[in-house]
Parts: sequence; C-alpha cells; structure tokens
Amino acid sequence: MCGIVGYIGTQKASPILINGLTRLEYRGYDSAGISTIEKTGLSIMKDKGRVKNLNTLVGIDSLEGTIGIAHTRWATHGKPSKENSHPHMDNSKTFSVVHNGIIENYNELRKFLTYKGYTFYSQTDTEVIPNLVHYYYSNDEKSDNMKFLRAVKNACADLKGSFAIEIICKDYEDNMIVVRKDSPLVIGKGENENYISSDIPAILSFTRNFYLLDDLEFAVLSRNEIEFYNKDLSPVDKQTKTIEWNASSAEKDGFDDFMLKEIYEQPNSIRETIGAKLGENSKCEFDELNFTKEYLSNINKIYIVACGTAMHAGLVGKNVLEKLCRIPTEVDIASEFRYRDPLVDEKSLCIFVSQSGETADTIAALKLCKEKGARTLAISNVIGSSITREADYSIYTHAGPEIAVASTKAYTSQVILIAVLAIYFAEVLEIDNSKINTLKKDILELPKKIEETLKLSEVIKEFSKKVYQEKDMFFLGRGIDETVAKEGSLKLKEISYIHSESYAAGELKHGPIALIENDITVIGIMTDPDLVKKTISNLQEVITRGAKTLIITSQHVDTSMFDMTIQIPETNTFISPILSIIPLQLFSYYISKEKGLDVDKPRNLAKSVTVE
Repeated sequence: MCGIVGYIGTQKASPILINGLTRLEYRGYDSAGISTIEKTGLSIMKDKGRVKNLNTLVGIDSLEGTIGIAHTRWATHGKPSKENSHPHMDNSKTFSVVHNGIIENYNELRKFLTYKGYTFYSQTDTEVIPNLVHYYYSNDEKSDNMKFLRAVKNACADLKGSFAIEIICKDYEDNMIVVRKDSPLVIGKGENENYISSDIPAILSFTRNFYLLDDLEFAVLSRNEIEFYNKDLSPVDKQTKTIEWNASSAEKDGFDDFMLKEIYEQPNSIRETIGAKLGENSKCEFDELNFTKEYLSNINKIYIVACGTAMHAGLVGKNVLEKLCRIPTEVDIASEFRYRDPLVDEKSLCIFVSQSGETADTIAALKLCKEKGARTLAISNVIGSSITREADYSIYTHAGPEIAVASTKAYTSQVILIAVLAIYFAEVLEIDNSKINTLKKDILELPKKIEETLKLSEVIKEFSKKVYQEKDMFFLGRGIDETVAKEGSLKLKEISYIHSESYAAGELKHGPIALIENDITVIGIMTDPDLVKKTISNLQEVITRGAKTLIITSQHVDTSMFDMTIQIPETNTFISPILSIIPLQLFSYYISKEKGLDVDKPRNLAKSVTVE
C-alpha cells in the first residue's frame, strides 16, 4: 500500500525523492518522509499529511546529500502521526529505514530489543528493523565491507511477514541496501546513479532499465554499480528488463485527473492488450502458453481468484470460459479462498488476476494452489511482478501505468484478455463453435465502439449533477449485466462515498425491494437480448415505488418509462461489460467531482494492497 523511493547518485537526493513520492501518491497514504546522508550524519524530514507538506519543513532546502530514501505511509500499526511516519532510525542514529509490508512478530522483537536496552518512540512495527540491524551490527566483531550487509541479512532472518526495505547507514556513505519479501520493489539503473521504487511509474522518467528482486534477495547499491546476493549472501547475477511504457502515460496530459485520462485511454489499452494474439481469420495465439488439447480436456475445474475489481473481471471471464469451453469455472475472492479449504488438485487450472501483481491475498492463494498440485496462470499489468514470478504461466494486459486508485482501464483490459484466453482454450480443444468467429470480429471492433461510448460523457455528466447529493443508490442487472452492476456499484462507493448496492435484478423482490422508496436512484444495465424483457419487468417494480431510473442499454427498448437512458453500441454479449461499464465509470467520476472530492486518491484506499 505504502510507497517507497530511493536514490543514490551525484545529484541532490531530496528533490528526486520528493518527486518520486509525488508520483506514488495514488497508492494511498497518510504521511510522508525522506532521509538522506548529510555531512553531519543521517537526516530525517517527515510529517503526517501530503507529500507537498515536506517542502515546507524547516531545513529541507539545506539538504545536500546525494543518497537518500523516502516513503509514503498508509497506517497499519499506529495512528497517522509524525512519530509513526517513516523513515525510522535506530537509537544510535546509525541506520535509517523505510519499509512496506507487515512485520507479524514485531511485538516479540520489540520485547527482545527493549530487554537489550533499546527504546522505541513510535507505535509502528517498522521501528524494530533499524534497531535490530543495529543490534547485529554492534555485535559483529568484523570490520570488513560486508558488515553492513551481514547486519541487514541477520535482521531479515528474524522478521516474519512481508517487507520491502530500504536502509542507509551513516558509516557507509556510498552504499544503500534494499531487500524484499512478498512486497514490491524495483531498482532502476541509470548512468552514475541508481533509483529504487515500489512502483515503476515513480522512476520511469529517469530510466527504462529495471532490476527485479526475488524474495530475500539483497541489493547493495553504489553510484556506479549494484551487487546482488541471495539469502545466504552468495553473489547473484541479474539482468535488467527494459520497460516500454511511455513515461508521459504517468502524467495527466491535459486531463483534470488521472482517472478521467485512464477512462479515455481504454480504446488504446484494449488494442494493446489484444495485440497480435487475435486475428479474425487466424487462430488465437499465446506465445507464453503451451497448453495441449490433452491437458485442457483433463481439467475438471478452472478457478479464477482475485480481489475487488479484478474479481469482477473474473466474473465476466467465468461466463465466457464456461460457454465457449464448457469447463466449469469458479470465481473466488482471494482473501477468502485459502480459508475454505478449496478442492484444488492437479486437475485444476487456477487463474490469478491482479493489476499490480503484488496483491498479498492473491499471491498467498497462488502459493496454496501450487502446493496442491494445480497449474497456475497469472494475469497482471506489470511484467516481473511477484504474482507473475510465482505462477507457472503469465500473460499480460497492456494497459500501461494506471495511477488512479479506482481501476478503469486495467479492469476492461483484464476482461478482454480473459475473453481472448477463452477463445484460445476453445481452439486448442477444437470446439466447433460458430460463436468464436463472431466473437473475434466483435473484439476487433471493440475499440471503435468504446470511442463512440465515450462521446456520451456530457449526457452522463448532466444526470450526475441531479443525483450527486443522494445517500443511497442501487444497481440492477441480470446474467452478465449483474457483473457490471457489481463493478459499477463498487466504483461509486470507492470515489464518491455514496452507499450503493448491486443485485441480480430477479432477486429484487426477495428482500431488497423493501429499501426502495420515493426518489431513490436505481441504475439498470441491459445488454443481453435474452434477458431484456425480464430486466424491464424488474425495473417497473422500482418505478411504481417512486424510484428514479438511469438505464444503460445496447438494446432497442421503450425508453419512455425511464428518467434517463444511455444508449451504447451493441456488441457481443460476452464482451458487453466492457462497453456498459464505461458510462458507470464516468457516472462515478462526475458525481465525485460534483462533491468536490479527490477522485484519484479516495480516502482509506490504496492502489496496491500488499498486506492481508
């Protein structure tokens, strides 16, 4: 959840660190801070609140150090405060540390260190790290170049939980050490300088060449080189990966907010994700996969495991996989999956969906499935992320950086990639299905239809002005449209803080209709021609009870009974959620703007949830 930045080079570190933190604000945070090595020793500047507040701190302009670490904190242990903000020092002010993740055994370590004479000034789990490093450092009688690294390695061996750590030492003015376990961290290679971040966009304007650390790999950085070591401190050779994202895609490019920019980027993100995998008159290809007919024929179940919006993409995918491939497919919430003793075995294919590839619950579920003998397939937007390195196979959406916390283009890219994957499975299985060729054609036409749908933004904006002060809303749909209702409701909650609920429209009369009263807003989605009449019948039930209705439809229906109808282009039912969600993304966006809220950084939420 939190953000990490680091720099070692020849320039002043503080402006680079603050710039990097600014680019990580979308991750969600409540405090920020930086630490540099100055001529007088370690310096720490931190406070609760926004990154921009760091520029107002006394002494920030006088920092000259060319090595430093930085952090945006999302409170887990201890309330948001200056004392609980990162970075944290040890008692002797020898080490400074920033940390993402959770140290599960921090209480035991804190008691041990207190017994050894250490004092703690915060409520955080992180503060044990610099003091534990100091404990090992001060008890190491050797004085060689590896002393700093040995102390960090020994401290990490005592830590239970997840962590990405940057640490600097006043005795090693030309080095920084970083290590990760189950928490994201990348290293950017420059000329006579190196960068560290928890997320690529923060340092993408400085370099395109990145090193990706595996769990419990240590990197010792100097200005001109980086040395890598495994958990036994044996040297490791690593190669850089070149990231092709356009740095400008991490900027707003004239849009008021990242979320609006990313909504409008969806035609291109869909094109990029489809790429060369699909042709209207050729078989679908995934170079990353080598599934055979024999293997797919022997699968007894597909599990799609994800959280939040990615889970909603999985619900759309379930519909496509079952109807095209005739393989039973189950969609599970990652945070619950491990605790219900899932019936996973070597005949299961488990697909894990995560935009960042660092979602802690999803990674834990993946590891469980591997233990049970299942094949695992990761779907992510980030090459080299934790989930893609854990899985047996990985395929990627090509949405580019998604900065706004509320996912838009990553969601639609996930939906289209799973649809293309279903076509690939069906063709490998040699299923004779006329629906496949029609679906291919409709997928290739989809970007243009998204562009048409985006032209409806002004109409949606006007309706948003009429309802933005409401406290409750309801979303209804049947079949695949129910998945859109779920995602539309989540989007509204996330950024407008309006209470909303989604229901299968047919379930309305089995309880939820008791909540419908005069002038409440109900949003209905109708794209499946087989279910339109049924959905209209359900909507009439709320209209007779005084509800206002906003309808998203691709079908030709009598609109006179509804307060507002958004007519979107017609497309294949399998992929209709990509078109029908766009008006609801815009609806949530404009309501949030009318309320004067921070669209990109909604309260209490983070982009990458790296803790359980």
